[in-house]
Amino acid sequence: MMASHPGSTTVVLVHGAFADAGSWGPVIDRLLAAGIPVRAPAVPLRGLRSDSAYIASFISQIPGPVLAVGHSYGGAVISNAATEATNVTGLVLVSGFAPEQDEALSEAEGTSRDSALAPALVQAQFPTGVGDETAIELYVDADEFPAVFAADLPAALAATLAASQRPIAASAFDEKSGAPAWKRLPTWSVVATGDKAAGSDVLLSMARRANAETLQLEGSHLIMMSQPEPVTQVILTALETVG
Repeated sequence: MMASHPGSTTVVLVHGAFADAGSWGPVIDRLLAAGIPVRAPAVPLRGLRSDSAYIASFISQIPGPVLAVGHSYGGAVISNAATEATNVTGLVLVSGFAPEQDEALSEAEGTSRDSALAPALVQAQFPTGVGDETAIELYVDADEFPAVFAADLPAALAATLAASQRPIAASAFDEKSGAPAWKRLPTWSVVATGDKAAGSDVLLSMARRANAETLQLEGSHLIMMSQPEPVTQVILTALETVG
């Protein structure tokens, strides 16, 4: 693991479903230019508990304090991971979920009037590693991806993101969340008003429940790619607050 600057807070950027760490590229560029230590790990996307345990382990091995930033499903991951990784000093949700204990993301999504994700999902099989057993993983239909995920990005970029998306195990959305770290850590939230994936209504409700300092931006689910400047500014503000 790369060393962090002594005494400084490291920003850990956690991507969501149907994406990879590259989705943080524009934000990473800005944070590095500001001299901020940054890590952007690859999330396995195999289950909320196992993904959270992986990210908790990753964060715990970083020396010094960490500001955890999660996009979409990554918001649920950091909220769970930060209960185990004791060096996390704050959370930033970027179009990110903040589930309550024992709440599944599928339950939260089921209440959304804004999300168009469910009918855009395509199922595939993947081997579990146990004999011939398989399980279901989900993709976003490539034709639907731009409208659901990336409506404010150039069409060519949205098509590339659709082609390179990483699937998530369907069971991850049905797993119950553990104790949420947002109940004890300062939390910030960026909500995209045109989020057709997570659903702007659900994200705003979760941000309010978490008592998060919230910025609403006009844009799509991939708001950190379409509007990296204000998203980065929220992260910098959080860094100033947590020290």
